[in-house]
Amino acid sequence: MREVTKAKTTRIIIHILVWVVILVVPVYSAKRFRMGNSFLLSYYTFMAVNAVIFYINYLFLVPGLFLRKKRYLYYISALTLVFCFYFISDTANRQVNDFISKTAPEQFESPSEQTQVMRPRRLPPIRPGFFIAIPRAHLVGYTTASFFMVFLSLGISVLERQSKIEKMQEEMERARLNAELAFLKNQVSPHFFFNTLNNIYSLSKISPEDSRDAILKLSNMMRYLLYDSEDGDTKLSNEIELMKNYIDLMRLRLEENYKLSVKFQGKYRDFTIPPLLFIPLIENAFKHGVSYSENSFIDISLSTTDNTIVFRTFNSISRFPGRHDTGSSGIGLQNVRKRLDLLFPGRHVLQINKTESTFEVLLRIEIT
Repeated sequence: MREVTKAKTTRIIIHILVWVVILVVPVYSAKRFRMGNSFLLSYYTFMAVNAVIFYINYLFLVPGLFLRKKRYLYYISALTLVFCFYFISDTANRQVNDFISKTAPEQFESPSEQTQVMRPRRLPPIRPGFFIAIPRAHLVGYTTASFFMVFLSLGISVLERQSKIEKMQEEMERARLNAELAFLKNQVSPHFFFNTLNNIYSLSKISPEDSRDAILKLSNMMRYLLYDSEDGDTKLSNEIELMKNYIDLMRLRLEENYKLSVKFQGKYRDFTIPPLLFIPLIENAFKHGVSYSENSFIDISLSTTDNTIVFRTFNSISRFPGRHDTGSSGIGLQNVRKRLDLLFPGRHVLQINKTESTFEVLLRIEIT
C-alpha cells in the first residue's frame, strides 16, 4: 500500500513540475522578445484546451476503454472528444482575438510607449477567400495539437500500466522466491538434525561425557537456526561457527582410519549470506567419504576475496559407507543447487568433480 501511494504521489509531482515548466517558460519568452500580454493570453487559452483533452483521455478514456480492450469504442470516443473540443477551441480563439483587438490600444499609458512596444495589428479587411484561410489554419493547428495530446496521454497511460504490471510481477516473483527458500530451509533443517541426533545417540553409547558436549553444541546450532537466522540472512562468521560445531560433532564419532583437514581462512570479509548454505556440502562429504573398514579422508576449506567466497570439499568415496549414513534421500546437493539458482543467479559457480575414488565440490559465490 505504501508503494502504491508513493507511486501516485510521484506521478502527481511529475505532472505538476511539467505543467509548471509549460506555463512559466512562455512568461520568460514573452519578456525576452517583448511579445506582450496578448501572446500569453493566446498561449494559455491554447494550452488550457489541450490540457483538458489530455486529462480527459488520460484519466477516463484510456483506463476505461483502451486498457479494458474496448479499442473500437475508445477510438470513436477519442475522435468525438477531438471533434467536440474543436468548436470550444474555435470559440475561445475568437473571443481571445476580439478581446485583444479591443484592449490593445488601451494597454499603453502614453503615445511614446506605442512606438517602443510592438502591439498586435488589427485584422485586415476581409478579402475573398480570407474567411476560409483563417479557419483552415486554426483547424490544422488544433488538429495537430489535439491528436498529439491524445497520443501522448495514451502512451503515458500504457507505459504506466506496463510499469505496474512489471512491479506486480517482481513482487510475485519475490514472494515465490521467499516461499521456495523457506521450504528449502525447512527441508534442510530436519534432514540435518536427523543425522546429527543419530550421531549423538551413537556417541552416547561410547562416551557419555562427549555426548553431553555434543548436545551442547547441538543446542547452540538450534539456537542459531531458530533465532540468529530468523531474518533469512546471517553473517559468514556465524555460518563458520555453525560449520565448526557440526564438524566437531562428526569428528567425535570417527575412528582413526581417516584423515580430516579443515581450513577456514583466518581473516575474511564477514559477508551477509543465506544460512545453511555450506552445511549440506559438508554433510555430503561425511556421508560418502568416511569408512570404518578402509582409509579415507575429507578436506574442507573456505576462503574469501574482496567480493567472492570460495568453499571446497574434497573427500574419498568409500566402498563401504560408515554407520552415520542413514540412508537418506540425498536432498542436500539438490537443495544447494536450487538455493544458489534462486539467491545468486549468474553470480555463482558450482563444480562437481567425481572419480572412482574421490568426490570434489567447488563453490564460488560472488557477493554484491
